[in-house]
Amino acid sequence: MIVLADLSLRWKIPLRVMGAVLGTALAVTAALVTREYDEMRQNLEVHAKSLARVLANTLVAPVLHDDIWRAYEILQSARDPVAIVPELQADVVLVTDAEFRVFVSSRPRDFPIGSSPASQGGVYGRLRAAMMKAKLTEQQVIEPADSAHYFVMSPLTADGVALGHVILGYSKVSFLPRFIGLVGQAAFVTLLVLVLIMPISWVWARRTGAPLLALAEAMRHVPGQLEMASLANLPRSRDEIGQLGDAFGRMVSELKKKEDLEEQMLVTERLAAVGRLSAGIAHEINNPLGGMLTAIKTYQRHGAGDPLANQTLALLERGLSQIRNTVAALLVETKPTDRPFQPADIDDLLILVEAEAHARSVTIVAEGPLEHPLSLPATLMRQILLNLLLNAIAAADEGGRVRVGLTTSDGMLRISVCNDGKHIPDEQMAYLFEPFASGREKGYGLGLWVVYQIVQQLGGGLTVDSEPGCTTFRVEIPYAEN
Repeated sequence: MIVLADLSLRWKIPLRVMGAVLGTALAVTAALVTREYDEMRQNLEVHAKSLARVLANTLVAPVLHDDIWRAYEILQSARDPVAIVPELQADVVLVTDAEFRVFVSSRPRDFPIGSSPASQGGVYGRLRAAMMKAKLTEQQVIEPADSAHYFVMSPLTADGVALGHVILGYSKVSFLPRFIGLVGQAAFVTLLVLVLIMPISWVWARRTGAPLLALAEAMRHVPGQLEMASLANLPRSRDEIGQLGDAFGRMVSELKKKEDLEEQMLVTERLAAVGRLSAGIAHEINNPLGGMLTAIKTYQRHGAGDPLANQTLALLERGLSQIRNTVAALLVETKPTDRPFQPADIDDLLILVEAEAHARSVTIVAEGPLEHPLSLPATLMRQILLNLLLNAIAAADEGGRVRVGLTTSDGMLRISVCNDGKHIPDEQMAYLFEPFASGREKGYGLGLWVVYQIVQQLGGGLTVDSEPGCTTFRVEIPYAEN
């Protein structure tokens, strides 16, 4: 169900304008009908009282001489067969004597001569009671609530003697045609006004609502796309809408400052992670060093050729390998002078990881090989690709696939490495590029940290998108075009 409050301003303003027009038209029509009714009632009462007095004066002689036919002719002459104003035409005319018996009437079949209208009960009984209470020379207007007629009674007197009454009955529904015509005229005028106002209100709604719609569109970009929100075409007027646009601009500016501050805090957290790295490195170095010292002492004690000495040499080899891997992570801070990154480096890396991929039955698909050398340090670029490939192979499903893509355009090298393994949970995303944050049982969690540090040194960016069946690491690194 559509609620008016949920509609756009494009529709709200025209609908409210038309509602105001309709309300005004109804109020004006009601006022006109009421005024017309009051005027018609006043005109009718004046006309009815005047006619009743004329008939009372004219009927004195026929009543005194008991001339019924003459009286009937007078009543008929008072009725116009083709009335110009139907509501002023009496529906029934009665002439009664002092005992409220019918002397003559305009409808003799309904009110026979000599009968008493009060015998019919209802409204005519109340007329008899009102006649008895009235003064001899007093006219009365009676409007019974339960009757379709209202009556004007005028006394019929001669030399101060009451001969009877002249009673004029008027239909209440005689006003209905005029009321219907008045309402029809008002409806026509209202419809004409709506036809004229609708396009005007539509244009007005667009002009009035355009700034608010632009502001609402800009607000949809908050807080996810603050840059787009700041570029929105906001109203620049001095009214309340313009002030709201200025306030929104200030709010977006403050949110951008807050976002920049959060990025700075993230960098600070990265630095804190480096501190944790130092402690971790010390721990990782001390443990294998202790093992090597013990191994050396054991070798010195037992000598060469001893089986225990052979086991100790194996332990020494593993400890040295662990020290080499840990110390290698510290080498990313150096910026040695290096040769350019060449297409042959890609082939070398694919050969290096072929054994690891074969062990897990993982297929590596390379897309978009380099066409010419790039002015990027080959050692660091090889380290980036090697770590990403090894991580992708380890994360891919058994017998899965790893896709590597490289593209160059506009002075930017774009690398994407995708695997079809399990996706990375959201709770691990925030710590993905921190040292020793590996989500696997094997490995120390230094590979991605090394990649992140190198990409930062080269002025590039590193992003990751992870969904079930597809986890993609994307690297963008600028290079100087020759």
